[in-house]
Amino acid sequence: MKKSTFLTLATAAMLTLSAPMLRAQELKIGYVSSDRVLRDAAPAKAAQAKLETEFGKRNKDIDDAAARLKSATEKLDKDAPTLAESERNRRQRELVEQERDITRKRREFQEDLNQRKNEELAAVVERANKVIKQIAEQERYDLILQDAVHWSARVDITDKVIKALNAQQAPAAK
Repeated sequence: MKKSTFLTLATAAMLTLSAPMLRAQELKIGYVSSDRVLRDAAPAKAAQAKLETEFGKRNKDIDDAAARLKSATEKLDKDAPTLAESERNRRQRELVEQERDITRKRREFQEDLNQRKNEELAAVVERANKVIKQIAEQERYDLILQDAVHWSARVDITDKVIKALNAQQAPAAK
């Protein structure tokens, strides 16, 4: 009985003495909002501007074709009572064909845009991850989380990440 009491007291003493050491070795945790980085960082904004430049004309051409189709449809609706049936049917077939063509072009446009957007965002995410890793190493973070359900402003390092990404972007813009 004396032996087990001694072990219990010894264990309690070790835990009491080691408690301050455990607190001194607390984890340093950070959080990064991926959404904010992809919305607010200069490289993300540059990627968005690049996509708008690359796809803007094509989108405008499709919108213009859709406006012409709408106008032609309205004209046919207005002229239909005075047209011969064969002429009305011919024009309706042309409008249906134009609508199919516009739908196909819109679908292809959206697919191409989505593919390019994914490529551009992947490049931004890769750069952001490198910056996050640098911050983690420099400031000795044990853990950095992205896309958490809840976080405290005390652990949010999103602004640091955006600032570092923007600093990287500045020399390239010159």
